[in-house]
Amino acid sequence: MSRLDSFIRRMQAQRACLNYAARLISPLPGNVLEFGLGNGRTYDHLRLALPARDIYVFDRQLAAHRSCIPPADRLFLGDVLRTLPTAVARLGSNTALANIDIGTGDDGVTRELARLIAPFLVQALKPGAVVVSGVSINHGALCSLALPRDVEPGRHFVFSRVD
Repeated sequence: MSRLDSFIRRMQAQRACLNYAARLISPLPGNVLEFGLGNGRTYDHLRLALPARDIYVFDRQLAAHRSCIPPADRLFLGDVLRTLPTAVARLGSNTALANIDIGTGDDGVTRELARLIAPFLVQALKPGAVVVSGVSINHGALCSLALPRDVEPGRHFVFSRVD
């Protein structure tokens, strides 16, 4: 499979999982966390899919298209291991959906980063919250959910916060 085909499949899986998660959280109030703003495509999708939700975004540096930059009070710039604890202290456990798109280009580094943010992420999630991730996240407070039928297992992951 070409890298282009792989990218397209990954984007289709991410979109299917985000749309699925948006349906799952429809009765659950709370904000949305977006990890990895990048150029802003996923943020743009989330703000259209969930217009009534506050979306808080994390990224190392701002590189998004200017139409996809969140308001300054909803943007946490810098190392996520420093900004996430600050965000949890400020926002509390009021997150209904988190999208984890923190790919570093190195699978081992990405998995380690997911492992390190998991305890803080779980603190931010309310019971029943949904996590969509491009990498598996192992934490006792998260249980795997079935994927949308058109998403190949291992391509993307969906979890729920259990209590």
